[in-house]
Amino acid sequence: MVAAGTLATLLVAALASLFMAWAIGAGSSGSTPFAPAVGANAISVMRAGLIVGVLGFLGAVLQGANVTEAVGNDLVVGVSITATAAIVGLITAAVLVAIGVFAGYPIATAFTVTGAVVGVGLALGGDPAWGKYREIVALWVATPFVGGSIAYATARLLRAERVPERVAVPTLAGLVAALVANIGFTVLGPPGVQRSLAGAVAAALPAVGIAGVDLGWVAVTVAFSVIVALALFRDMTIDEARGQRRFLLVLGGLVAFSAGGSQVGLAIGPLVPLLGGEGADVQIPLIAVLVGGGLGLLAGSWTGAPRMIKALAQDYSSLGPRRSIAALIPSFAIAQTAVAFGIPVSFNEIIVSAIIGSGYAAGGAGVSTRKMAYTVLAWIGSLALALGLGYGAFVAVGAVV
Repeated sequence: MVAAGTLATLLVAALASLFMAWAIGAGSSGSTPFAPAVGANAISVMRAGLIVGVLGFLGAVLQGANVTEAVGNDLVVGVSITATAAIVGLITAAVLVAIGVFAGYPIATAFTVTGAVVGVGLALGGDPAWGKYREIVALWVATPFVGGSIAYATARLLRAERVPERVAVPTLAGLVAALVANIGFTVLGPPGVQRSLAGAVAAALPAVGIAGVDLGWVAVTVAFSVIVALALFRDMTIDEARGQRRFLLVLGGLVAFSAGGSQVGLAIGPLVPLLGGEGADVQIPLIAVLVGGGLGLLAGSWTGAPRMIKALAQDYSSLGPRRSIAALIPSFAIAQTAVAFGIPVSFNEIIVSAIIGSGYAAGGAGVSTRKMAYTVLAWIGSLALALGLGYGAFVAVGAVV
């Protein structure tokens, strides 16, 4: 029987987690995926908010386990996050993210939540998880350069007169399809293991391998890629603008799905030690926690995301369909890499970097250098501020309680 006081504390922690999920849905995961598509006039702001909420929910449930467990268990060593620490960390991060949403500046959610959780964890007496920090920092530092470079190269390819768009765009769609075929889903693997579509189909085929490579997996990946490329080529042959617009919307949907899989862990990760870990007072399956976090993202996307979608789409760059496609392809690839390795990543950083890269491919037109500078400072400041406030707030609460 769970004591009333413990149950009340867990309830407050759950409410703090839902508030964090709402703030994330209203901010990074709800605003960034379709911002390029809105900027290219492929979809309206309100419709983008509606669709991104549904896809983010699905991503949270089907792909959210890796990042959730990393945030809950891997950011500090030697201690487990307590209910009080989870409440302090989540509220600290959520308030900072909410301020960013209402101020119109994209606060990096991953920076903020990571800083707050590390801050309360250290205040609890835990030790820094240096190995995990190196992984996180490596991805954070690489994201602007990798994402921006790929977006720049893709935009240049789409602008090249020697390569017709009806050939270049379907080729890019085939590459994206190959990535989709190999991203992991919880429902396709055994309990606790994610499996890709290509892996699931290949497992049903006769096992044939060369040099350790499963030829069935290769065949399924190539077949899926070719089918998607040919379908889009046919669509663009009939109506080039319509085919390009459809591909752009599919890319936005894939990024929205990936955002849910990554960002939900930032909201519910601190609850993992409380609800499912060894010695926890309440045992709740992780899938149920993921559903709750996904619903929080959904609510945030529907109620708060349109403001940030408009800010990203209109303030950062005047995007056309080609530059939007160039921005979303690396965004999807980086997001799925982060999900696979269980690394919390900022979708604002991913999308903004890709938008800048695609913008410079057009000579830098429409890119606001001043806005970029403020955004980078907000990212760095949010990490340091969240860490300091999380640590200080938990010490202060501990002194009172």
